[in-house]
Amino acid sequence: MDFKNYVKIPGSERKPMKGATKTAAADPNEVMQATIVLRPRQSSANAEPLEALVARGGRLTREEYQARYGADPADVQTVLKFASSFGLALTKVDMGARTLTLTGKTSNFSKAFQVELAKYEHSGGSYRGRTGAISIPQELSDIIRSVHGLDNRPQAKPHFRLAKNTKKARTAAAAATSYTAVQVAKAYNFPTGANGKGETVGIIELGGGYNQSDLSTYFSNLNISPVPSVVAVSVDGGTNSPTGDPNGPDTEVMLDIEVVGSVASGANIAVYFAPNTDAGFLDAINQAVNDTVNKPSILSISWGGPESSWTAQSLQSFNSALQSAAAVGVSVCVAAGDDGSTDGVTDGEDHVDFPASSPYALACGGTTLKISGSTISSEVVWNDLSSNDGATGGGVSGTFPIPTWQANANVPPSTNPSGFAGRGMPDVAGDADPATGYQIEADGQSFAVGGTSAVAPLWAGLIALFNQSQGKSLGYLNPTLYQNVGESGAAFHDITSGNNGDYKAAVGWDPCTGWGSPNGAALLTALSGSAPSPDPTPTPNPKPKPKPTHKHKH
Repeated sequence: MDFKNYVKIPGSERKPMKGATKTAAADPNEVMQATIVLRPRQSSANAEPLEALVARGGRLTREEYQARYGADPADVQTVLKFASSFGLALTKVDMGARTLTLTGKTSNFSKAFQVELAKYEHSGGSYRGRTGAISIPQELSDIIRSVHGLDNRPQAKPHFRLAKNTKKARTAAAAATSYTAVQVAKAYNFPTGANGKGETVGIIELGGGYNQSDLSTYFSNLNISPVPSVVAVSVDGGTNSPTGDPNGPDTEVMLDIEVVGSVASGANIAVYFAPNTDAGFLDAINQAVNDTVNKPSILSISWGGPESSWTAQSLQSFNSALQSAAAVGVSVCVAAGDDGSTDGVTDGEDHVDFPASSPYALACGGTTLKISGSTISSEVVWNDLSSNDGATGGGVSGTFPIPTWQANANVPPSTNPSGFAGRGMPDVAGDADPATGYQIEADGQSFAVGGTSAVAPLWAGLIALFNQSQGKSLGYLNPTLYQNVGESGAAFHDITSGNNGDYKAAVGWDPCTGWGSPNGAALLTALSGSAPSPDPTPTPNPKPKPKPTHKHKH
């Protein structure tokens, strides 16, 4: 192969970050790395498409998944021949995730993928960026699905909100309300006969870190003994690196660990630390899904960004990674965002947060919860937009069409001029208002924090209790929740009051809080009669899900 005739990768186009200015060419001798995503193994004609396997509730082991749907060794060799011809070296191959990690000089990556790499400055710092599309040799156009990491701008933000001591239009007493995750779990009637023993919850983090001393103090104060087991897993050089600043990502890390550990104290917790780039984020999800050492059965993700901030190739590759999680029986809980129906975008349209908007994610929205004793006294949609303190994300995807399992949930058309009939989110909800937030310990300080960042680990811990109680992983929950459980009513506290901007709460599912907050014990009972079989060849589901197509605006 001569690798001379180049074609553009569809959907790989980038624009500069909003407010960023190009200041210089990238250092040609800087050593960098990038992640290449390959096509699945080209199996025999009678092999079941992954889409169909997931739609019918099929389940594979990680090893079976790699053998059936992982990368083809011949494809790997072809791409490595191309890479080495440009002086790029292989640092890692993940056959299950179908990814190659390449390293080399910036100038060699520029030549190999025909991109101009430059330094960009923005209000939050600087990044190595590119504009336009990535190109690859014609011979590789069927093999390479996407390329990530040439541009290393920060891709996502954590969805936590610190409680403020004083709030406009609030009494001091109301502003001071906060709960432990144990109290929230009790109000939501979490099952009491399980503690998550035998389960591993994976948590994705794109910065910050945890201190064991903070965890020991926190769990000791809650009388949780022994302290939940936490291990740090490095992805692409990311490490457990506390910054010491509770206003930064440490608070995200501690919130996630402390909420999971409070509600599922017997579960193991594996925290995957990765750089905050599209490559780092994707590699963290893939590493967790394919991890045969820690074997997480649930993932909690509290980072994301508006769909419009992602390239179409990233939307597809992340969605594929989450589909892989569904295939191997991993439940993925993702925060729906904290900026209401616009998701913080100022173009006059509504937006939803990704990866929460993936049809393979359990999107977790937010409420304002008030507890009296150990029961709920009131619960409404979280919306403090009037005082600039956030609101639950939710609405209609502009990328992913309505999945078959959501067809009867009365998802409204998008409020945007396109009127796109997209996947509605969130799916479920929980306490997220920082004014009724969670008491946590981070960087030696105790304080209250909210945001949908708290809801993803809350649901992850709840699913760990379900898995232990069932003796098997529930895995991909969305079809079951929509087709068998949600409409029954008893399994959720239906939130019917409030809005997140342009979307309003309603009876049943709505684009603010989904089905509502959990009635844990009732939800477990409902799932016990309708949970998918872990067997790789269960009874076919009569409602296959349509393949997501991408109608993404750039």
